Amino acid sequence: MSGGERGDSPGYEDKEALSGFGGYQPSDSPRFESSQGFGVAKTPDYQQPRPPRRKRPMSRSARRLVLTLGATVVVVGGSLLFGTARHHPPRTATPRPPTTYTPAPQVVVPAVVSGWQSVAGKDGVYAYDVPPNWAPHPGAVHGWDRTPAVPGIVLSASAFLGESFCAAAPGSRLGGAGVTTVPLGDPAAAAEQAVTNLGVSAYSPDDGPLSEVTVEPAQAAEVSFGGGEKAAASIVLAEVTPSATGACVSRRALVGAIALRPADPANPKSAVLVVYSDQGNPGATSREQVLQILHSYRAVPAAQRTTVTPPPTTR
Repeated sequence: MSGGERGDSPGYEDKEALSGFGGYQPSDSPRFESSQGFGVAKTPDYQQPRPPRRKRPMSRSARRLVLTLGATVVVVGGSLLFGTARHHPPRTATPRPPTTYTPAPQVVVPAVVSGWQSVAGKDGVYAYDVPPNWAPHPGAVHGWDRTPAVPGIVLSASAFLGESFCAAAPGSRLGGAGVTTVPLGDPAAAAEQAVTNLGVSAYSPDDGPLSEVTVEPAQAAEVSFGGGEKAAASIVLAEVTPSATGACVSRRALVGAIALRPADPANPKSAVLVVYSDQGNPGATSREQVLQILHSYRAVPAAQRTTVTPPPTTR
């Protein structure tokens, strides 16, 4: 996917996705049974349809047949059109009225890092902050496809850095972030798997060879739930030496992840925020900022969530 928005996610089998944000509840949220997570919604933050089937290429004879039929329709249609024009005067077209589109309501939450902007996911149940030069896209899902060589990864509640920074690749980005789940109960192991999967998938060709991912020791961390409540978490950073080549591929990158320990040991799925950024390019996010983004990952109490409706647009 090269970090683009997507509507399918081959290999992403966690249908509950971020339901319940690891099973925890913000401090001032109403209490619900554990099967409902936060109780904000029983459905995931996004529903991912099955990947569309790839169309098989047409044979040359089939193409010729389609082209021949198309030409026939054009000729017949043309003769009917000209025949009609001889017997009926031209009509004055009535202009169509503009269509007004009303955007869906959005949930916004305050940033906890001064001067930064928040990225809210799952109706504002959780959030993280990014620097001012990042572009939040909380409704976007992005990632990289699984191939025989790379594991792939899918991220929701996205944010991007340096979109189209490279003139040779209009869709290029310096970095990005998003949230996923990893089916591991140990947060350190979950964070390590996330940075490895992204480092390999994002910076390697689809068919290999694989990029070199050097994982650093896990750091103990905590995730805030408001009201003084916190949950244990782990942060893992990894240096990546890309094996992909090209004018828009950096020589090195940094990937970081913070994984939240599941509240229910019987359901070992860790909620993970992943952040990645090229290093050495102008505008890249530093190691210190990557850590600051990861530490801003939090559950958001209901009292801090605001629902806003963007103004309608007319087309």
